[in-house]
Amino acid sequence: MSERVERSGLRVDATLAQFIESEVLQPLGRDATSFWVGFAELLRRFGPRNLTLLDKRDEFQAKIDRWHAERRGQPHDPGAYRNFLEEIGYLVAEPEPFTVGTTGVDAEIAAMAGPQLVVPALNARFVLNAANARWGSLYDAYYGTDALPQAPAAEVSGYDPKRGEAVIAAARAFLDLAVPLEDTSWSEIAGPESLPLCEPSQYVGSTEKGLVFCHNGLHIEVVFDREHMIGRGDPAGIADIRLEAALTTIVDLEDSIAAVDGEDKLAAYRNWLGVIRGDLEASFDKGGKTMRRSLEDDLTVTAADGTGIALSGRSLLFVRNVGHLMTNPAILQAGEAEVPEGILDAVVTAAIGALDVEGHSRWRNSRCGSIYIVKPKMHGPEEAAFTNDLFDAVEDLLGLKRHTIKVGVMDEERRTSANLAACIRAVKDRIVFINTGFLDRTGDEIHTSMRAGPMVRKGAMKQSVWLDAYEKRNVAIGLACGLSGKAQIGKGMWAAPDRMQAMLEEKGAHLKAGANTAWVPSPTAAVLHALHYHATDVFDVQHRLEPAPDLDALLTIPLAEGLNWSEAEIAEELDNNCQGLLGYVVRWIDQGIGCSKVPDINDVGLMEDRATLRISSQHLANWLLHGVATQPQVMDALKRMAARVDAQNAGDPAYRPMAGNWTSHPAFLAAVDLVFKGLSQPNGYTEPLLHAWRRKVKAG
Repeated sequence: MSERVERSGLRVDATLAQFIESEVLQPLGRDATSFWVGFAELLRRFGPRNLTLLDKRDEFQAKIDRWHAERRGQPHDPGAYRNFLEEIGYLVAEPEPFTVGTTGVDAEIAAMAGPQLVVPALNARFVLNAANARWGSLYDAYYGTDALPQAPAAEVSGYDPKRGEAVIAAARAFLDLAVPLEDTSWSEIAGPESLPLCEPSQYVGSTEKGLVFCHNGLHIEVVFDREHMIGRGDPAGIADIRLEAALTTIVDLEDSIAAVDGEDKLAAYRNWLGVIRGDLEASFDKGGKTMRRSLEDDLTVTAADGTGIALSGRSLLFVRNVGHLMTNPAILQAGEAEVPEGILDAVVTAAIGALDVEGHSRWRNSRCGSIYIVKPKMHGPEEAAFTNDLFDAVEDLLGLKRHTIKVGVMDEERRTSANLAACIRAVKDRIVFINTGFLDRTGDEIHTSMRAGPMVRKGAMKQSVWLDAYEKRNVAIGLACGLSGKAQIGKGMWAAPDRMQAMLEEKGAHLKAGANTAWVPSPTAAVLHALHYHATDVFDVQHRLEPAPDLDALLTIPLAEGLNWSEAEIAEELDNNCQGLLGYVVRWIDQGIGCSKVPDINDVGLMEDRATLRISSQHLANWLLHGVATQPQVMDALKRMAARVDAQNAGDPAYRPMAGNWTSHPAFLAAVDLVFKGLSQPNGYTEPLLHAWRRKVKAG
């Protein structure tokens, strides 16, 4: 156990206490004693309320379980079901029409539309890559991925000139769309002189080697450099086209990291501090050389009248806290009780954010003086109101103005999406973000209706009635509440970082659905996804969208009524779920990696986080409960897929094989628990079991 110090009745991890006091409070000019007194009082106020809300989740689930169990064998009655949910208070009355009152929101959130990255806070290099993804090379994005139909020539060593020609042609075609010229094409110009713009107002100014334009609120830098390898052979001397890409980035302390104790939390907080303060750096080996990475400076642009313009060189940063469920031993209260982790995150991440608000950073993250915190996994408006009150208290503790802390609401739990307008109303003066999350939302859909019957196959969920209603309602309700021009309405992650051509073909649908941001898995993907925001004016789309689908569609349970799967189909589904579950959990438990590119059953690398486990484990638990599969069948699939995952990770020297170690390998045992104890896990969450097994591994 790490050394602890006493602070106002709290037993605090000594290194965490020193970090807070010397690296956060001291630069802020805050008194440490007063801080700890206030923090202890905040815990006394909000800790019991937090527990009450968690108990209410369990009460709702128990009532829903009984309702379904009493009607087992009968056809599902949607009308009676909705009446029941209203009677028990799961569904609340729709609020009277209202408009959110959030103010002090940066343009990247309120007035611009563009890609968003989510990055694990524990990896400093990845955090820097994401923060620096505000600008990216379109040439590199086209050349280094499968985005263009012509793949790199395998027989060419070094630069492939044919592929280079295809990249330049595609980039010029983009410029013709985004920054059209009168009576000519970008492929026909001879240089940067006197470009005949169709819309002269698109010209922003010049940089050291380029010209900057603006389209649909996003900037484009055309770099002219005849000394560059590419520019030297280009008729116009264009060496690159750089796009403003990841407008915002979420530094994640939740589903993409494995943080189970004070040591892990401190590492995550240090990276959040470093990127806010502006001095975060990371070193890594590349080709035998030590490389160093730090934050990019702003882009200096000289306007036509000679005045200087500073365009941000970095993404605007959110931080995602954990939800209300978990506790963490970083701080112990009376009786050795662990502190609620969501409260700990709120206090510490906001205190770090206050350094930016009060000018103790190299660059301003928020030019409007706001701190942006994403809050995940809230169940309904009471929990949203709890977060609002908690943020009020944190502002008071830190001496910040009311509503300095803004909130992003993850719409990823069934009770939240069914009561979304009421949830938004509960945080109406600080909300800046709502976002859908398919995996967690599906996991909660399965767990909530676990006893209603067997669910459709996991792949069929994407065509289900409730999911279509969920995605459409999220946008329509957000717009009805006045989020357009004040907040982001987001869509979920493109999980396949190596399939960029498919992303270009499919992800534009998020904009056509009215989302002014959507998640991408890498800085390169952000550059390519930015092309969609040049092709579609999202704010114009938002003005023309249809009203939200009826609530009854959202409440349609994805039951496999009338389906009779073959043994082969059942085995295929079990293998798919078990392989995905094992491939992720083995890295989480053994190596503390919360997000990585995990090969799926077809060896396609997918960016997976903890939500993957929730849907896979809950789906398996559902099929076990209803006899679609037996325990021996599932255990056989787990063992076979463990061998498959071992083979997929054979090149990793830190990997410990699972096959054959059925009673001793902690990751395999954790996977078994996630499936066979899935019914009893709170709301189907995986965190309690993952944290317990990870702590065992860390303890040796």
